[in-house]
Amino acid sequence: MTMIRCISPVNGEVYAERPAMPLERAREAVAKARLAQKVWARRPLEERVKLVLAGVARLNEMADEVVPELAWQMGRPVRYGGEFKGFNERSNYVASIAADALKPLVVEESDRFERRIEREPHGVVFVIAPWNYPYMTAINTVAPALMAGNTVIIKHASQTILVGERLVHAFVEAGVPADVFQNLFLDHETTAALIAARSFDFINFTGSVDGGRSIERAAAGTFTGLGLELGGKDPGYVMEDADLDAAVDTLMDGATYNSGQCCCGIERIYVHESLYDAFVEKSVAWVSNYKLGNPLDPETTLGPMAHRRFAETVRSQIADAVAKGAKALVDPKLFPEDDGGAYLAPQIVVDVDHSMAFMREETFGPAVGIMKVKNDTQAIELMNDCQYGLTVSLWTKDAERAAGIGRELETGTVFMNRADYLDPALCWTGVKETGRGGSLSVIGFHNLTRPKSYHLKKVTA
Repeated sequence: MTMIRCISPVNGEVYAERPAMPLERAREAVAKARLAQKVWARRPLEERVKLVLAGVARLNEMADEVVPELAWQMGRPVRYGGEFKGFNERSNYVASIAADALKPLVVEESDRFERRIEREPHGVVFVIAPWNYPYMTAINTVAPALMAGNTVIIKHASQTILVGERLVHAFVEAGVPADVFQNLFLDHETTAALIAARSFDFINFTGSVDGGRSIERAAAGTFTGLGLELGGKDPGYVMEDADLDAAVDTLMDGATYNSGQCCCGIERIYVHESLYDAFVEKSVAWVSNYKLGNPLDPETTLGPMAHRRFAETVRSQIADAVAKGAKALVDPKLFPEDDGGAYLAPQIVVDVDHSMAFMREETFGPAVGIMKVKNDTQAIELMNDCQYGLTVSLWTKDAERAAGIGRELETGTVFMNRADYLDPALCWTGVKETGRGGSLSVIGFHNLTRPKSYHLKKVTA
């Protein structure tokens, strides 16, 4: 029997394990979801929304268990309280717009015709969720999918193996029918077989580019709808009129929070030459104040990366950059807990350029490269010189300038004077190898449903 295991970054030991579900049992679970879907979709929208919010509330009641459980699974310090702020914000927002997002588009309602477009649920939605923000990324799809009348099957990454189990437990306890929302423990082979057999009507995957390619290959020829949120190498650009202290505070937090394991984390920063020296100096001081350590310690502000192999990738990229002439500025002696394993000190690297993997490939760790630029034209060229496109963070007092630069950038979201934030009222989307589709906002509801047109000619005397 194949076992799916979570190796805790806290101590390198097995924290949790579950047996992978055999293919035949997985097919039975999908069949139950399909039978339950029509009944669930016939329930009033208000009732579905109420039950989803009850599930959210029930999970909040489990905070004392959820927060340390997350620390053990993927290393986020308990002092940050888990993911409840974003989890609740997103759930509440999609609930507030569900009725408007799903209401029919009425073209004509006369004595001769009724013509309208309605939104119909896809059916069974498969959510493949990642480990870095396992609750928030999951709820982006789970909440609107259930509200829209789909049934949902969720599969979580092995690193956060307990999250899907706990989510489903909370929602079912709150009254969502067990066949409507199911958690399955699946290995890659079974997952691919289910997708290839057209078991699902829509698939949302958040993870690596290679993982996204695997999903596309498995779904080839099935015409199953896909939402893919993949890699990122998000840039920041600090212009000459920026609020320097605010830029340092936000961009350094965006680069290092959650040990840099954020899809929209800041991984490269371009600073106007007039502010470059001051920005670098202040950034090094900011990052040097972290306390790296055991995430279960309330004093810890920076926990381990989720797995030692992820930390090895970051170390390798930094070493390669330094070998090519870059300089790492943060003193490693400030972080004796950096033991060469999952515990990794934050780092700022300068004298970098785009010949280095550190400035072009996803790092996904608490390290950021900073480059000096002369003007907007140079900054735009560098920001676009990347195979990813999720978010950019622009720092200026001039909103019109920021919007103009934003139109030149190949990205899904343009921030001005903020970073590393998901606004549930806006569509979360990306371009290039960051993926396709979009979640949250009205558009997120539309991606989780399909249009159905009604052209009703009335009988007249």
